[in-house]
Amino acid sequence: MQFDTPATTNPIDQLRVVGQAVDRIDGPLKTSGVAPYAYERHDAVARPAYGVVVGAAIARGRIESMDLRAAQGSPGVIAIVTAKTAGALGQGKFNTARLLAGPEVQHYHQAIALVVAHSFEQARAAAQLLKVQYARAPGQFDLAAARPSAQKPPEQDGSPADTRKGGFEKAFDAAPVQHDATYTTPDHSHAMMEPHATTAAWNGDKLTVWSSNQMVDWSVGDLAKTLGIPKENVRLVSPFVGGGFGGKLFIRADVLLAALGAKAARQPVKVALQRPLIANNTTHRPATIQRIRIGAAKNGKISAIAHESWSGDLPGGKPETAVNQTRLLYAGAHRLTATRLAVLDLPEGNAMRAPGEAPGLMALEIAMDEMAHKLGIDPVELRAINDTQVDPEHPERRFSQRQLVECLRTGAQRFGWSQRKAEPGQVRDGRWLVGMGVAAAFRNNLVMKSGARVRLSPRGVLTVETDMTDIGTGSYTVIAQTAAEMLGLPVHKVMVRLGDSSFPVSAGSGGQWGANSSTAGVYAACVKLREAITQKLGMADEGIQFEGGMVRAGERSVPLAEAAADGELVVEDSIAYGDLQKKFQQSTFGAHFVEVGVDVATGEIRVRRMLAVCAAGRILNPKTARSQVIGAMTMGVGAALMEDLAVDKRQGFFVNHDLASYEVPVHADIPHQEVVFLDETDPTSSPMKAKGVGELGLCGVGAAIANAVFNATGARVRDYPVTLDKLLDKLPPMA
Repeated sequence: MQFDTPATTNPIDQLRVVGQAVDRIDGPLKTSGVAPYAYERHDAVARPAYGVVVGAAIARGRIESMDLRAAQGSPGVIAIVTAKTAGALGQGKFNTARLLAGPEVQHYHQAIALVVAHSFEQARAAAQLLKVQYARAPGQFDLAAARPSAQKPPEQDGSPADTRKGGFEKAFDAAPVQHDATYTTPDHSHAMMEPHATTAAWNGDKLTVWSSNQMVDWSVGDLAKTLGIPKENVRLVSPFVGGGFGGKLFIRADVLLAALGAKAARQPVKVALQRPLIANNTTHRPATIQRIRIGAAKNGKISAIAHESWSGDLPGGKPETAVNQTRLLYAGAHRLTATRLAVLDLPEGNAMRAPGEAPGLMALEIAMDEMAHKLGIDPVELRAINDTQVDPEHPERRFSQRQLVECLRTGAQRFGWSQRKAEPGQVRDGRWLVGMGVAAAFRNNLVMKSGARVRLSPRGVLTVETDMTDIGTGSYTVIAQTAAEMLGLPVHKVMVRLGDSSFPVSAGSGGQWGANSSTAGVYAACVKLREAITQKLGMADEGIQFEGGMVRAGERSVPLAEAAADGELVVEDSIAYGDLQKKFQQSTFGAHFVEVGVDVATGEIRVRRMLAVCAAGRILNPKTARSQVIGAMTMGVGAALMEDLAVDKRQGFFVNHDLASYEVPVHADIPHQEVVFLDETDPTSSPMKAKGVGELGLCGVGAAIANAVFNATGARVRDYPVTLDKLLDKLPPMA
């Protein structure tokens, strides 16, 4: 199915199942402990061996020698895989660094070996016996120091590194009120609950990997390319993923080494990356330095806005696109954005939840708050004053839907924003200074081609098969709801099978495109099945209804199952997108409101309450969507107050590479959270008229917290995370 004109009325609009707060259909499997995760595929392989990855102990240089003798003689050891024993390996399209190093080392904890043994304990003990001699080379590990050497990166996916409209410099210099400040965000770890893990088995020249992965088809292609075997010889199975946040979009060392280990051991092998290797061996969100300049009239109208960002990555890597939202969020005739990329010899930087907008809004939305304070205008009003219904860089392109002001106004009313004191440090609750903060939320809407296969059984059960993944987002449930709506069935009559490369290729889970795109692919397959059913039953297409397990046309009513009485009906289709995204700017919007308390003596920050208001197209399931948003809000608390991968700038690695020292929010850190979804449909997005919401819930949260801290204390912190050491000398005198 080609989607190249805006959607009109279709069966999804009935909203008998879609749009309802349906419980997650995979919930019982997870709560009973029987959901099959990658490292625990006892159902799939018998008597697997265990592999432990050895990571490089230098950040840059060469392996001069590797003595394996003690490890090979250790009890239970079956095989040891190194670059030397693995033979020639390719490199996948989505990997910046090689997944198995040797002799060159590109970053700290880059995998240099896999030790395979009968038990995990044996493999772990033997891995410690490898004796490796390195020739260390100098490297660049400090973004601030590398900033002067940063270069303009190539255009990415049609998006240029730099944009300019009007004459920014002249307009900024002429602006009555100006703001010019630099903000920094640190490196972040995905820190997902389930580590990167894979079980691999060979059957002749056919390889099957059960892996924790967000993008099945991408990863099958990259694994085949790396191993130098045909893509059709690789099967990847990933029905359940215990968190990814972008860190499992691509194959990592666990996948490749499990495959190589299984070949060397001649038996199935399972590999899970140790927690330190998740920080240093896999990808992370790169740190940024961002300069923002805003010029405005005294009435708050922005005349000039500029956003420049610097980030770093390994040679051949990509920048953090922190300026992208600034191109679209606020009006202003004179505009400038610039992205620069420095070479850093740290582990690979790549996508993490809401790449670009998440760190970009952490800076932009503090800058807007600072501008509001200078102007003496309420921060909500300043954002409303500078709203736009067209792309500011391309005014001929309207937003398909844009309810940013409605999000801000609704949030202000529900949160009690009118009670906020404009002057900082005016509200006290015992030992706590109390403040409120706001930030806009923005995330572009993305769609991807997505396919599905649907099967109608003689029992009237509908099975959906697609390689779409469920990374904790509720894919099983919204896909079941879509199929149930289309065929007039209750959800319990729909079986959903996901995460298998033998199924039709889907959009996969990432970039906030997963739910909308994958359900649209199921919609397309169900349209085709409806046609096959009406033909089988000899009914006219016009006026036909699918409801309550029945097919009705005029006075005739037939059980749906009758269409498959002679055997299962099977159809397959996909949704592909035309150029509507070029004609309309498709984005999602929101507003975050936060109240914090700051201890007047110690500077301790406690988030007291949070509200998110989202406008993101049709909400397919309010219950699973709310879970996505409150999870994102929680991640925003971490980014604002505690998360920071500390870089050893001498040795080139992330020091706090475990969950004891890389702090993330816990239940005690998270207070009352409220989520409001505005009523919205976007017919230019897909037949579902939905968009995405899982990343929107993160965008802007960090700034809302930082702005609330300022309102509580008068202390402005521009370098994340907002920690005690950055506040103590700025706190007002204790009464």
